[in-house]
Amino acid sequence: MNRARPSLAVLLVCSACATVSKSTPVPLTEREAAQVELQHHNGKAVVASLERLAQRQPTDLGLARMLCEAHVQAGTGEALLTRLASDDSARSHYMQGLVRFARAAEASGPAVAQFRRAVELMPTEPEFHYRLGVALVESEQFDQALVPLRQATTLAPDRAAWSLPLAKALARTGDLHGAVAALRVVVTGNASAADVKTARALMDQIVDPFGTMPRAARPRLEQSMQWLEAGDVPQQAVVQLEELLQEFPDQAIVHSLLGLSYARLDDAGRAVDEFQRAIELAPDDGKNHLYLASLYQSRQRAKSAEEQLLKAIDLNPLLDEAWLKLGDVALERQDLVTARSRFEVAARLRPEDTSAHGKLALVYQLEKNWPAADRELHVVVDKDEENMEFALRLGVLHTEHFLAAKGSTERADAAKEAQKWLQKVLDAQPENALASRALERLREK
Repeated sequence: MNRARPSLAVLLVCSACATVSKSTPVPLTEREAAQVELQHHNGKAVVASLERLAQRQPTDLGLARMLCEAHVQAGTGEALLTRLASDDSARSHYMQGLVRFARAAEASGPAVAQFRRAVELMPTEPEFHYRLGVALVESEQFDQALVPLRQATTLAPDRAAWSLPLAKALARTGDLHGAVAALRVVVTGNASAADVKTARALMDQIVDPFGTMPRAARPRLEQSMQWLEAGDVPQQAVVQLEELLQEFPDQAIVHSLLGLSYARLDDAGRAVDEFQRAIELAPDDGKNHLYLASLYQSRQRAKSAEEQLLKAIDLNPLLDEAWLKLGDVALERQDLVTARSRFEVAARLRPEDTSAHGKLALVYQLEKNWPAADRELHVVVDKDEENMEFALRLGVLHTEHFLAAKGSTERADAAKEAQKWLQKVLDAQPENALASRALERLREK
């Protein structure tokens, strides 16, 4: 059981509560109410309720998980285990495994045994394979974890997050390319912010550009980075990096930083040479392809840049900047489907970034998917009410929706929303010509 991450049900409940008028609250179902209590670690209050629900729906594994978590929180896990001990069903062994997995002393042995039995009794249930695989990963039995995790992801390919423990097991058993492929499934699926954070940490372990750099040389390397980034003195960075290169000619990170320094100095030829040398020395590091792509873009070599960007995300699917740039490439070609898929990944990797959500909103707007565009723009304005750029974009979006709407109700709703945002902009920026013109369009119709 993942006790740290809010469940999907709770997120949906919270979302629903946030969008419903305060005057007409929607009552929670018994199951939703239990989810909220579990999130507040108040399992004791809902044990009886979940017992009733689970009895009515014995095949619902989600309820089984909730019931186990409630007993663990209530301190009655042992009583539940005693009750389940005589039941040799897959569900019973699954629940026993969940309770035992919550106990550190039993997570590796007894929990694994229970999950194995559940798999034996019902081999077509992906959840049982997944829980077995996770238990094996957590007990560092990585080789054994591969089979159940592969089976789980095969049986339930839509569960993108399930590829995270698979990626960890693959990485720990030396299959780094397989691990990267599994992480790609995570980020291109419907991964949560927590999933992305975990995936990024694992990717950083798989490809650590500083990993082979001798510790004695790292202070000078860090100083060079300070000259380049914080100090914005690339000339000084070049001097120090060239000295390091004399001692460590085969360190890819030194060539990468030299390439970035020469690019900052507008010496494209030497920058390309350094990036290409870094790629030769560290062929599995996607960042060097991203650096080379950025240089090609600055020199209007669009095709070469796209090739390097594709190589970058193939090697490192966590490179959000590469996904953004590839989205821009697709948008320039008016390939909205591809642009949308790339911006979706970028927004998932950069949940706090306004540009990612803004670009995704633009694609949705071009596709006339008004609710989706509105949602992406609200990601920003809900956190920053004074962001007039996105407030204006909301006004323009709903103006376009108003002009394209067919029915009178749809038109009226779009006009109301457009007026609200356009007036907000004009209150803050009375001379804003775009907001004024959009408001005039509404009044003309």
